[in-house]
Amino acid sequence: MTSSTPQETLETLGIPATGAPEALGGGDIGQVWRVATSQGDVLVKHADEKGLEAEADGLRALQAANTDLIIPDIVGELPGALVMTYLAPSRPDRQAQEAFGHGLRALHAHTHPEHGWHCDNFAGTTAQINTRHDDGRVFQRECRLLPLASLCLQTGRMDRKLFDQLSSVANALESWLPNAPASLIHGDLWSGNVHFSTRGPALIDPAIYRHYPDADIALLELFGNPSKAFYDAYWDGHAPEDWPRRRTLFQLYPLLNHLYMFGGSYAQGVRTAIAQLPGS
Repeated sequence: MTSSTPQETLETLGIPATGAPEALGGGDIGQVWRVATSQGDVLVKHADEKGLEAEADGLRALQAANTDLIIPDIVGELPGALVMTYLAPSRPDRQAQEAFGHGLRALHAHTHPEHGWHCDNFAGTTAQINTRHDDGRVFQRECRLLPLASLCLQTGRMDRKLFDQLSSVANALESWLPNAPASLIHGDLWSGNVHFSTRGPALIDPAIYRHYPDADIALLELFGNPSKAFYDAYWDGHAPEDWPRRRTLFQLYPLLNHLYMFGGSYAQGVRTAIAQLPGS
């Protein structure tokens, strides 16, 4: 992460600040400021260089999908710094929730034969493996469930019994989960990464890859409370067959990631999910 101030970052990029930076947090991953400039308000983000490169790659992919969802424009990049357009927040009404549902559905309509991405990236601070596979079940097992379960086992976050149970679930995916083309997904779609702006619903902080679209919706339910208006727009009023079981499966990966990062009560969430899936 750069040691520069946000003003120095902007000066290096040739974008003079016209006001003092307003700190917006960023947590353990980095620091974020809102800064008024001659080109309008921007967000200046200082964080790990590789993480910001992955974020910029994801933002460009989301923009290239050309949906009605708002994606921040990248104003400039430096090692350890990313500057984006600032999106003023707005209270989400029913129309905004419906627009979010329609926009996410349009994003997920971009499909590809391979699950994965052209490069690895990050789920929070955790390295996210995106090796491409023709079979989504193989990708979920080899690039999502087993790598994180192994990390949890190695760090003492998970005992051998739970690891073996999860491995059995991962190896049973072909018995019930159909293979399908991979959708372009946000990859870290919890409620904090859905930003309702004055321009419309926006997506921020992606961990982009291609996979079952269920992964986005399952995470949104795990760490959020999607509205009926969203679901009516996204699913056209009808949840897919077998959604409760699919939701449980695709919540396992973020639960494992939180167990790896934070430990504690997430172990029980992992146990509960495993117990509801074939192979346990």
